[in-house]
Amino acid sequence: MENILLVGVNTRAVACSLKKLGYTVYSSDYFGTMDLRSCADRVQSVLDQKPESSCGKFTQRFNPQLIRDMALEMVDDAYGIICCAGSSPSWFPSHKIIGNRDIGGVEDKFSLYQKLKKHFRVPETYLPADIHEAVEIVSNAPGKKFILKPRSGAGGYGVRILEDKNIGLLKNIDLGLLKDMDPEQDPTNIIRELSSDECILQEFVDGENISASVLSTEDEARTILTSTQIIGDTKLGQMEPFGYCGNTVPYIGDMEISELAQKVVTHLSLIGSNGVDFMARNGELYVIEVNPRLQGTFECAELSLGMNMAEAHLEACQGHLVEVPAPHSFAVKMVVHALQSSTVGNLNFPGVCDLPRPGVIIERGEPLVTVLSSGQLREDVIYTARKLVGKVYNSVKVENQ
Repeated sequence: MENILLVGVNTRAVACSLKKLGYTVYSSDYFGTMDLRSCADRVQSVLDQKPESSCGKFTQRFNPQLIRDMALEMVDDAYGIICCAGSSPSWFPSHKIIGNRDIGGVEDKFSLYQKLKKHFRVPETYLPADIHEAVEIVSNAPGKKFILKPRSGAGGYGVRILEDKNIGLLKNIDLGLLKDMDPEQDPTNIIRELSSDECILQEFVDGENISASVLSTEDEARTILTSTQIIGDTKLGQMEPFGYCGNTVPYIGDMEISELAQKVVTHLSLIGSNGVDFMARNGELYVIEVNPRLQGTFECAELSLGMNMAEAHLEACQGHLVEVPAPHSFAVKMVVHALQSSTVGNLNFPGVCDLPRPGVIIERGEPLVTVLSSGQLREDVIYTARKLVGKVYNSVKVENQ
């Protein structure tokens, strides 16, 4: 069978599904987990996990260029390339990309806002020219809250609410002194973020986080699953207030979500498997983000629908939508983060994935493992997953602080 190259921060789930289809799988990723190596035929990873060594902080060590350089070493041997989160199809020959080839206008959150604002309900989004403009925007909307969000990126990293105390800080800053400012005078980094074009200011819509998984060809789009997102869960060790922690599927709610997601994907001319994130507030749906690639719900979709999502993506990219059964069970995914700096023990339990090498040190707030659970009752599935999370935490050794 053909060789397929996977590129991104975490490629394990897609690699294992492709392997079941008989493909030879190459991977260029960040984490290099143990179970990825059991699914992929050739693996190159940024992290070199060694016993008694720390894996460090993702936000400090992650450099897309490193993943790109490793992937380019394997491109010539690959029949096709699937880009996961943390990579870009623009890095590679377009004819080898299996999926969306031009995603800049979707991944750039301000450009996405510009594309959607006349057609869908979206939170007001701004790209301030400077700090004073940001203050003016917030001051002119006294009844609204705003968040600061990286213009690109995924997983909720770096997203935070712009609090009143920070607005006061901004109002009193002398823009002319900004270049010479001591970083300690801006401990939140808000001033510097708003002085670049890498951060957007967005209306904060407080509600229920819902996502939809959509399969699409050039002619047709079909929502196959909706889910509730788990965001900023401190019981899962997530330190980012808007950090992604998993999903529960299916979402039991209004069909309007499915129809709206299809319209968004069609409007953006996306193909393959794509995700649309919504916020539901007072019966209104706001489009928050669009993921032009295989999503974090990948494993939950396979468990709930009983299908191979890699195959569905490949078929859709070839212009064919596979028959998708109705969900036959509930499924939950929980991304477990270290509560403290911890040495990994044996975590190879049923339902635990993304396994780090035993003996490595995972720092506080960093991804530790992924827990998966499925069954006929939603409450039982969540309970089982939470018990497994506890078992994981009991199987790591907390380092002396």
